[in-house]
Amino acid sequence: MNELQALEAQGLTELAACGDAAALRAWNTQYFGDSGKMKAAMGQIGKLPKDQKAAFGAEANRVKAALTAAYETALAAKNEEELQRGLTTNPYDVTLPGRPRARGRLHPATQILRQIYAIFADLGFQIYRTREVETDELNFELLNMPAHHPARDMWDTFFTTTPGVVLRTHTSPGQIHVMREAAGKPIRVILPGMCYRNEAISTRSEIQFYQVEGLVIGEGVTMADLKGTITAFARRMFGPERQVRIRSSYFPFTEPSIEVDIDWPKDDPNRDRLTKGTGWLEILGAGMVHPNVLRAGGYDPEKVTGFAFGMGPQRMLMLKHAIDDIRLFWQNDLRFLKQF
Repeated sequence: MNELQALEAQGLTELAACGDAAALRAWNTQYFGDSGKMKAAMGQIGKLPKDQKAAFGAEANRVKAALTAAYETALAAKNEEELQRGLTTNPYDVTLPGRPRARGRLHPATQILRQIYAIFADLGFQIYRTREVETDELNFELLNMPAHHPARDMWDTFFTTTPGVVLRTHTSPGQIHVMREAAGKPIRVILPGMCYRNEAISTRSEIQFYQVEGLVIGEGVTMADLKGTITAFARRMFGPERQVRIRSSYFPFTEPSIEVDIDWPKDDPNRDRLTKGTGWLEILGAGMVHPNVLRAGGYDPEKVTGFAFGMGPQRMLMLKHAIDDIRLFWQNDLRFLKQF
């Protein structure tokens, strides 16, 4: 008992001698830490005769509570003292202006998407959004790519743990959704959204990226309508003097299929690097909607025709500003983002 009372007296004396909050915390560790004096004192209970243990334990708990209360009181007083000292030494000037907050801005990918939306809105298109997780049927089969079709090799796919469910590899499944919802009515929409492919990350490819799909369906829709739409878009996006070149290509869900290039300004120092010396730069793929896709969407290819196109907004931003690494869009580097 005498040892506990001596420990209490010593603790209170040393506590009173602590000059600041740091010293108080050091005192607390010395007395209540894993190797502290109170823990050592409590460990003596096991060595006492049975008839003395209860009284010793009760006294030890009293001493512990007394020292703890004294410590908390001293710490609160010391914190208040330091606060008042700080207010007196460095008083706040309430007349000073507040600290300005940096203004946020739209991500460059969002900026280019909104620019695309505005252009196609002027051309009479509506925006139609669809889900990013799709069935294999909608992502491939209804787009004229049945199981084991070699065209599936063009899309390295993320499969989920649910059989037959994938992260969409392109926005084209949205064509089936919008056709079935339109139920035979004419269609003129763009379908923006995120796509996912299991590709090696490099300066030109990422595992996730935006696409903007376009779809027009109606009576008498021709390749001339597609060419006029793409030309109008390219000149609004890249400049009114741009020339458009159309090349034959292949996509399983369009027939015939094309790829579209634009001529790149001759005075641009990045011209040869971006166009690989050709002077032309690919901006999108397109074509007339395949009859099988029209049927899958509930349309009769004998009565209506349509065209579709797909473009990468981030790739277009890279073309407009000579950005040579697509990974910059995902790195959140303010030095890059503040340029837009």
